[in-house]
Amino acid sequence: MANNIEELISSLYEMVQSAWSLPLGADKCVVERDKVLDILDEISSQLPGELKQAKTIVESRNEVITNAKREAENILRQAEQRAKQMISEEEIYNEAKTQAAEMIRNAQVKMKELRQVTSEYVDDSLKQTEDAVAAALAKVRDSRAQFRAMTNPQPKQPSPIIEDV
Repeated sequence: MANNIEELISSLYEMVQSAWSLPLGADKCVVERDKVLDILDEISSQLPGELKQAKTIVESRNEVITNAKREAENILRQAEQRAKQMISEEEIYNEAKTQAAEMIRNAQVKMKELRQVTSEYVDDSLKQTEDAVAAALAKVRDSRAQFRAMTNPQPKQPSPIIEDV
């Protein structure tokens, strides 16, 4: 006899189709009872093993599906966390970039102000120095003139005499 259930069912099917029809009853036929019962016994004996194997396959399949779903969820969760981290890093980078640009602008404004103040201070200091030097030069000239006057007295010129006629 056949070994697996499909072959047994197939041979049972062939047996019924090739069986003799009863007179006046086309839907009824004559089959060998012992052969049919033997095939049905073998099907019954193999069916629990086949069912057990099918259940094992279904359970394995369900376990594989469950594991795959769990792994997919884990991968998705990791991807979402990485995306959030990348977004966070990008936000931090953009914020730092914005702050750096603001600091540079502020530094440029301060440098401009400092140059202006420094220029005004230097100009004022140079003017004060120029005024002090001019005052000192005037004093030196006065002192020199006084010194010359003392060392080289000018002779007095006689006053013109006016005669009365």
